[in-house]
Amino acid sequence: MFGISLPQSFLQMNTIFISILIEALPFVTLGVVVSGIIQIFVTEEMIAKIIPKNPILAVLFASLLGMFFPSCECGIVPIVKRLVAKGVPISAGIAFMLTAPIINPVVLFATYIAFGSSWKMALYRAGGALIVSFIVGLLIAYFYKGNPLKVEEDHHHHDHHHHVHEKTSFWKKVWQTLEHAVEEFFSMGKYLIIGSLIAAAVQTFVQTSTLVSIGHGRASSSLVMMALAFILSLCSEADAFIASSFRTTFSTGSLIAFLLFGPMIDLKNLLMMFATFNKRLVFTIISSVTAVVFVYSLFF
Repeated sequence: MFGISLPQSFLQMNTIFISILIEALPFVTLGVVVSGIIQIFVTEEMIAKIIPKNPILAVLFASLLGMFFPSCECGIVPIVKRLVAKGVPISAGIAFMLTAPIINPVVLFATYIAFGSSWKMALYRAGGALIVSFIVGLLIAYFYKGNPLKVEEDHHHHDHHHHVHEKTSFWKKVWQTLEHAVEEFFSMGKYLIIGSLIAAAVQTFVQTSTLVSIGHGRASSSLVMMALAFILSLCSEADAFIASSFRTTFSTGSLIAFLLFGPMIDLKNLLMMFATFNKRLVFTIISSVTAVVFVYSLFF
C-alpha cells in the first residue's frame, strides 16, 4: 500500500521464528498439562514412596523415568519445577530433565528414521543421555546445597492447592489441572517466544558455512555442533533430521554431541531455567553438561 517492502532476511527470520514456535507449542502444551496433573493428582506422599532414599539410586531412577514421559525440552522445566516443589530431590529432578527429552520412545524412533533406519545413532544417543544425566545428577546431589527454586511458591497459590487432594470430586480436580496448565503455559510461553526469536535471528544472520569452516578438528567439530544445537534450539523430535543432514560434513562424535546437547541446553529452555531455578544451579547444570557431553563425543 505504501510501497514498503521488508528485507528478505527479515521475512526469512519471521518464517524460522514461526516454524520454531509451531514445532514447540504442542510439546509445551503437553508439558504444562503433565505439570498440572502432577500438581493436582500427585501427593507428596506418592512421590516420597516412589523416589529411592539413596541419592545415587534416586538419580538413576529419575534418569530412567524419562522413558515414560514423552516430553520435549520445551515443556520439561515446568514439570521439574512441580516435582521439586513436591519434594523430589533437585539432583533427581535435573537427571529427569536431562533424559526425558531424549530417551523417550518418540525421539528415539525419530532418530532411528532420520539416520536411515539404523539403531546405531539412537543407541549412542540414549546411552549418552543416561551417562550425562547420571553424572550431572550425582554432581548436584553431592555439591549443590540450598533452595534450587528461584522464587518460593506464592503462599496464596500454595494454600489454594494445599488440600486439593482431599474431599474434591474428580471433575473438580480435572478443572483445577486445566487451570494450572493454562497459568503455567502463559508463564513459560513468554520465555519460549523470546528464545525462539533469538534462535531465528541467529539462524538467519549467522552463516552455517562459517561454523563448518571452523569445525574440522575432532574436538573443535564437537564444540561447533554443540554451539549449533544451542543456537538452532530445535525440538528433540526434529533435531535428528537436521543432524543427519550434516553427516557428510561432521564426524559421528560431533553429531552425537549435537543430539545430546541441544535437548539438554538450548536458548529456549535456558531462559526457562533461569526463570525457574537459582542462578548458581543453572550455571552448575550448564558447565557440567557441556563438559560431560564434550568428553563423551570424543569416544566416537
